[in-house]
Parts: sequence; structure tokens; C-alpha cells
Amino acid sequence: MKKYIILLLLAQLGWAQQPTKRIEFEAPESYPEGVAFDRSANVFYVSSARLGTVGKVTKDGKYSALYSDKDLKSTYGLKVHPDGKRLFVCAGDANYSKYSTPETKKKMARLVSIDLKSGKKLADVDLSGLVPGEHFPNDLAFDTKGNVYITDSYADAVYKVDADGKASVFSQSPLLKSAGVGPNGIVYHPDGFLLVANNGTGALVKLPLAEPQKGAKVKIDQFFPSADGLLLNDHSTLTLVQNGGVNKIFRLKSSDSWTTAEVLESTSVEDRFAFPSTAAMSGNDTWIMNANFSELTEGNNVPSKKFSLQQAVFRPVKK
Repeated sequence: MKKYIILLLLAQLGWAQQPTKRIEFEAPESYPEGVAFDRSANVFYVSSARLGTVGKVTKDGKYSALYSDKDLKSTYGLKVHPDGKRLFVCAGDANYSKYSTPETKKKMARLVSIDLKSGKKLADVDLSGLVPGEHFPNDLAFDTKGNVYITDSYADAVYKVDADGKASVFSQSPLLKSAGVGPNGIVYHPDGFLLVANNGTGALVKLPLAEPQKGAKVKIDQFFPSADGLLLNDHSTLTLVQNGGVNKIFRLKSSDSWTTAEVLESTSVEDRFAFPSTAAMSGNDTWIMNANFSELTEGNNVPSKKFSLQQAVFRPVKK
């Protein structure tokens, strides 16, 4: 009886709460950062910051390589194209690649597309010459006209690659600038603008497609330092992933087309996300990539073999 009472008290206090559901998979040394869900195939695609491999993960945790190429160095954000036939991937050499070279370190920036049926590379666009200096292609988003927008976290820029593969600079707004990692997660909004998370400043930036020079910070009552992946749930709801020791996922809502927003919900600290990076939807479920990058920054000499996707369960935020 005493044991039951103690367990009940712990549960009420939140101490006995278990982490949310995980899909664990074995992909030695990969350190996946990006995740995308393919509804037609019912699988997740994951990137690799250490090996550059693009992998496929089933719902029951079976991992296999979709595309492997050491020349990619590191892969980060990836998204399934709206046509459902191609996967677009950000490839660079920003930090953790096992195959890094002096010629590519913080210099390489590529947008690669892969045929989902054959696993073969279809296109490879070089972005490194668009802006001088260091590069870190981090995440991407599609609009409805076949354009791809890519964040470069070291160049403080957003690039645009059109349907013909022509690359250009879309924005170098001062709002994207940061002392360290700048623009990170990015989504396209059907009302004709992009939302970009500035990792260093913790701000959410709105960039109109028609007039990107008229960018503005979304007015929110808090900032999100180390903001990473974004996921647009619907016109008025956005999921934001924050790591950097916070390791929580937030659900934001806007009623004025993202001029302002408020935090509605978040995950719990007790869920114990492991350096969460990006998010993907499968049905009504939100899945978060646990990138485990803290192991790499701490200089762990024994790279992990297992990684996980973790379900985000949101709870109302107290006002």
C-alpha cells in the first residue's frame, strides 16, 4: 500500500513521467539531423551530419541507406518534393563530417535531389558561389511554383533555386544575421511568405516572397535561442524545435498571418529529447529527430550506433 501511495505521489509531481514514444534505429556513426516523412511509402528519410548518407527508416525501426556518397560530407535538412517523387537534401561540410577536407570545410554548399524510386541522384546545385565567406546549408522549403528556398546558417542568407535549377540569393536581411549559426529552420506559408528561425538570436523572421527586403520579426513574447527545425501544421499553427540545452518542442499560433504569435503548447522537460533538431508529421503525430549532437561537441570517442525519432506530446503552456 505504501509503495502504491509513493508511486501515485511521484506521478502527480511529474517525477515518474516516462519519455514519449520513440522509434529507435541502428545507423552507426550517422548522427541524423534532418527528417522527412513520405506518406506514399510510409517511411521516414533521415540525413547524416557525420557520414553524409541519406537513410530510410521504417515505422518499426529498420534503417537502410537510400543514397550514400562520401563527397556529400554532411547532410542536414531534407524534404520530399510536392510531386512525391524526389527528395531534396542540403549538403555541406559545416562541422561534424568524418570526411571533411580543408577544401570543403565550411566552404561547400549544395542542394541535391534524389529519385525516391531508384535512389539515384538527379541534380546537384552548387550554392557556394552565391555569397562570399563560410557556408552551412541547413534547411529548405518549397513554394507552390517549384522554387526551393535554402538557409545558409554561416552566410546569414536564404538562397532560391528555381524549377530549372538556377540558383540566386533570395535574402540577406539583417534579421538573418547572427554571431554564430544564423538562419536555420524554414517553412513556406501559402499566404506568400517564408518563416525562418534565427538560431543565434532566437527570433522568428517573416520574409515576403514578393518583397523579401521587407522582412520583419514575428512579435512573440519570448525568444528561442538555438531554434532549429520548423514545421507548418496549418495556416495559423507552427511547430518549433529548440535544442541548445532547452531541448523542447513548441507549438505557436498566429491570428494575423504571422505578424504576431503566441506560444500555446510545449513538450515537457521530462520527455528528455536528445538534442532535438527537426520535425515531421505522420498522420496526426509529430515526430522529432534526436540528433544527439551533444556527443559530438563533447568529443565522445565512441560514436553512437543507435538513434531515435521521438513523438512530441504537447501540453498547454501556463500563461
